[in-house]
Order: sequence, then structure tokens, then C-alpha cells
Amino acid sequence: MSWATSASAAIAEQDVPINADIYQKIIQRFGDEPLKGLIVHMAATQPDGTLRHIDVWESEELCAKAFDERIHPAVHATFAELGLTGVSEPTVNRLHLVDLRGTAVPAPDADADA
Repeated sequence: MSWATSASAAIAEQDVPINADIYQKIIQRFGDEPLKGLIVHMAATQPDGTLRHIDVWESEELCAKAFDERIHPAVHATFAELGLTGVSEPTVNRLHLVDLRGTAVPAPDADADA
């Protein structure tokens, strides 16, 4: 998976060919532990019923590790359980960060500028 980095964040948009029910089955497999490095994840239903994800990660490395260790295993197990085959990895659209705000966003490290 290729992600663009900007302002110390790796961000991307991805349309995924699954519906909200399949998505819920996948995320149940993650467990309660947060994905390390994930600042914010949004999954929204599109008009055709499929989903669009927008993710902001602390780094490409943490994103890749989460996909390798937790996300892809959960997706593959769910697809196998449901008998879904031939589903390929969706295209990632790289985004360049202009602004990132909100309560889910860590405050800038004051020592980093010193």
C-alpha cells in the first residue's frame, strides 16, 4: 500500500468494495486495542452501498505494520468465512494534508520546535 506523507502524517482515501455489514465483521476481529499510529479513521457509506475510508496515520511505517499484522489478517479471515473470493486490494488515493484539527488529533509537541 502506498501512502503520501505530509506534515508528519500519512493520509489516504480508499474506496472499498464492501458494505457496512461486512465492515463490522472485519473490525470485530481487531479487538479492543487501538491500531498503533492511527490518528483518525473514517468509514462512510457511498450512494452505491460500498464504503469510502479516509485514514490519517502517524507514519507510513506504522500504517504498513497495522495492515500486515491486524487489518489484512482480519479482512482475509472475514472474506474466507463469507466465501468472498477475487476481491483485490482497492486503489489508494494519496492526499496532501492542508489542515488537521479535532479532539482526536494529538497536540503538536512543543519540544519538537525547540
